[in-house]
Amino acid sequence: MSSRTILKCETSSLLHPNNRLRAHLEQLPFNYKATVLLPDCDHAPSELDATLRSFQSFYLIQELPLYELLEECLRRGNVCGLSYKTRIDEDNCAFLKANGQLCLSLDKDSYEVLGIQGKACRPKCSRYVVNVDLSDSNMAPGSPGYRRLLSGLTSRLLLRMDFLLAPTSGDTDGLQPLLWRYKWSRHTPEVSGRLVSHPVPPACDLRSHDPFDLLEWLGAVQADPDLSFPLPSACPRPSSNSSQSSFLLAARGLLLPENIMTLIQQLGHFLEGAHSPGWAAITVHGFLDSLHVHERHFYTLILFPDRTYSLHLAKPAS
Repeated sequence: MSSRTILKCETSSLLHPNNRLRAHLEQLPFNYKATVLLPDCDHAPSELDATLRSFQSFYLIQELPLYELLEECLRRGNVCGLSYKTRIDEDNCAFLKANGQLCLSLDKDSYEVLGIQGKACRPKCSRYVVNVDLSDSNMAPGSPGYRRLLSGLTSRLLLRMDFLLAPTSGDTDGLQPLLWRYKWSRHTPEVSGRLVSHPVPPACDLRSHDPFDLLEWLGAVQADPDLSFPLPSACPRPSSNSSQSSFLLAARGLLLPENIMTLIQQLGHFLEGAHSPGWAAITVHGFLDSLHVHERHFYTLILFPDRTYSLHLAKPAS
């Protein structure tokens, strides 16, 4: 684990009515990979595999003008997405959350041309972030705020980007006008699984181990199916009666927080089974070159059969 990583840890229970798990998941709104580690397991449980394969489809729309996305979002709602293959440190980027929060990252020239109030990413930085709450009454169609934003995006700064978009309700009606006018392709998350040939530590060790060492160990397990390199000495040690195999299930694509929450809940049901392992881990990674990478990079949740969990939230240090 890099010394320039900030790690926040929280323990709670899925059964606790005031747990903040969903709120934490929503801080990383767009994810490209979710990996489930199932210790002492040699196959993919059918219910977890089915859950991953039930994640909603998403769409890649090419050269989409940002103003058209805003118009369709305000008219129909239930659409979220982010610009695709844009570099956060060089290109103009955008994302639109399901709650109507629009965020733009712009170079200095584009920011000045757009004419909408924002702020510098960091002191003495030449990049600016513009946040717009499209659900606010001041941004209703026809309002002064909306007209100013629309004018900026149509007459002063015509931003066109490739977008990954997903209908949050599963209903594609909100995307149909865009699909009729622009080149697009439909995708489903790619699901894969493989064995990991190495024993794993017991649950009691995971509850007490140093979080940085634990995440380093989990990263090593997920990175190499054969673990042909030695684990760091500080990492958790396997129990003597642990089996020699575990199973990794992974989904890659545009994964939304509600997908991850469904997976966590299904994993909780699985761990209650008579022959389930003593714990399981889910690691979720956000898109690296997108705006929210500065908010959170990835998180790992370790879940136990009694529905208690430890959540490790990591982000690069500023």
